[in-house]
This record gives sequence, C-alpha cells and structure tokens, in this order.
Amino acid sequence: METYPLNSLSIENAKEKQYHLIDIITRHFRGDEILSLGDLGVVKGLNKPRYTKKVEESLAEYFGVERAMFVRGAGTGALRFGFMSFMKPGDQILVHDAPIYPTSQTTLESMGIQPIYVDFHNQDDIKKVIRTHPCLKGALIQHTRQKMDDCYHLANVIQIIRSEAPSLTIITDDNYAAMKVEHIGVQVDADLSSFSLFKLLGPEGVGLILGKGKLIKRMEKLNYSGGSQVQGFEALEALKGLIYAPVFLAIQAQVNDQLVLTLNNGAVEGVKRAFLANAQSKVLLVEFTEPIAEEVLLHANELGAAPNPIGAESKYEFVPMFYRVSGTFLKSDPTLSSKMIRINPLRSGPNTILRILKTAIQRSGNIE
Repeated sequence: METYPLNSLSIENAKEKQYHLIDIITRHFRGDEILSLGDLGVVKGLNKPRYTKKVEESLAEYFGVERAMFVRGAGTGALRFGFMSFMKPGDQILVHDAPIYPTSQTTLESMGIQPIYVDFHNQDDIKKVIRTHPCLKGALIQHTRQKMDDCYHLANVIQIIRSEAPSLTIITDDNYAAMKVEHIGVQVDADLSSFSLFKLLGPEGVGLILGKGKLIKRMEKLNYSGGSQVQGFEALEALKGLIYAPVFLAIQAQVNDQLVLTLNNGAVEGVKRAFLANAQSKVLLVEFTEPIAEEVLLHANELGAAPNPIGAESKYEFVPMFYRVSGTFLKSDPTLSSKMIRINPLRSGPNTILRILKTAIQRSGNIE
C-alpha cells in the first residue's frame, strides 16, 4: 500500500512563517493593544468587535487574500458559510470520488446540494465531467487525503478546473493542512479556504474562512447576529495559536519522520510496517503482524497515550494519541480496523511513543 502525505514545512520554514505573522501583527496593532484581552460586543459600522476586525485584517494580509472572517462552528462552520455564499438548494458541486468528510457530507445533505463525483487524479475526467454538467456551481477540494492512496496535488486540481470553467467557485477544506504546508487553497487560486482554529492551538468552536471579498461580504450579511460574532478576546487567542502552530507542527512532522525510519528498521517486534499519511492530520500509521489493533489501543491508553482526539492537535492535546484509523479511510477499507492504528506524536518525542507502543504490544499477548 502506497501513501502520499503532504509535504510538511521544515522547522526553518516554519520559523519564517512565525516571524512573518509577527511582523504583520505589528503593522495592524499598537503594542498596548496586544497586551490587552480585546473588546466585546458589536461596534457600529462593523457589527463585530474592533479587535476581531483587526485580527481578520491581519490574517487576510498574512495569507495574501482580500478578506478574512471568523465564524462559530469551527472548520465545519467555516465551510458551511462558504457553501452558503455561492450555493442554493438543488445546486451541484464537484467533489473527489472518495468518502466525503462526515461533517461536510452532513452540510451538503442538509442544504440539498448535489455532489458530482470525479477522480481528482484524472485530468481528462475532470474536464469531461465539468463539460457534461453545465449547471455546476462550485467545486469542493479537501486539501488532505480522503483515501489512503490519494496523491492529487491541490494546485494542479485547481488549475485544471479553472482551465475548463474559469467562473466556477472553488472552496478548499484546509483543515489539517493550514500552517503545516507551504500554501493553502486561496494561495493557489481557490476562491475560498476554510479551516478550524481549534486545531491550531486556538479557542474552541472558532473557524476561519478566507478569500474573495464579495463572498466574505455575503457571509457577513448571513451572519449578522450579534450573538454569532467571535469576540475580541477569542480573536486574539486564535491569533496567538496561529503564531505558535507552525513551529510545533514542524517539530511534530520531524518526530513522525524519525519514527517511520526506526519502526521500519525493526525497532518494535510485532510491527509489520509504518508509514505516514494524511488521515486527516498527518500521522504515523502502524500496521501489525497480527490483528491486535484494538488490544494495542486499550493498553496504550493505560500507558498514558490519549485514546481519542479533542480537536485533533488542539491546545489541550500534548501526550501522543493512539487512535483508530480515520473514518474516511475505514469506509474505503473496513479491514484496517483490526490490523492498523494511527499515532499522532503531538508534543511528545519518539522515545515515548516507542516505549508505549512496545509495551502495549507485549500486553496484547502476542509478543514475549
């Protein structure tokens, strides 16, 4: 089985992203504003807190887009508002021929939007499907992988769609990719990008959507309620998370690389092989020689590994996570549940993960 994980930032590149964001912040905020907790309520003319607006403007500049907007509902909420800005019930949207991420599927179904499937690896098929579906209103591209063998390149898919249908609105789901890779969707010609800030050390339930000003303006009209606005202190907390996320994520990627080499060199008996995949976050997938996945997960929890995610790399998660293979991967291959697990290092080093994995396998009774 071959996997094609996204290319992670190096630690040096991640540091440069941190420095760049800090430089932009100093151009939008006074020093004493940064040392505050931000404001509350809505301001006349803005219909949101001033600090929220300032952070949105900072992030729009950082990502090189016209507008940025905070929303409630995390990445799901951001994606939902994105759909609402250009789609209506009964409209068609182009999607990859793979299991759609569950919350995205729920949104499409509840809005009455019809997905039109095509293999994003096949340039000719993409063009053919677009030609045979002249009523298409948009395209949804998930930046990370939906199937284990996915290898399409985000920028290439966007370019192919643009060449056939220049006016089609393209929205990318950049969850588990933002601040980990060099570019997100809007930086390679998508109209909108959406992702959760809870997955990037930010506050619970806050999402970000970036892109074309006319689309963001429509979303603001749909999201006018004062109680729906992300408050100034939440916006500042989200900004602080984005500052620290690139470097910690680059370190995490480095640990993953070390573990793949170590495990595939036979460091832990009972492991058949290890490899990296975006499932959905970039994780270590460990396949066992015996069908002991469930037992290993049980014992890993006893040994201090997190048994499930909170926000998948949220600020609350620091011990390594030993978890079942992702739902979208299992949907494409249900047999993985008994022979494979995923491990996210989070803030831990390789030695901690190797110790927990080795002991959990031994306790499963298959290894002396």
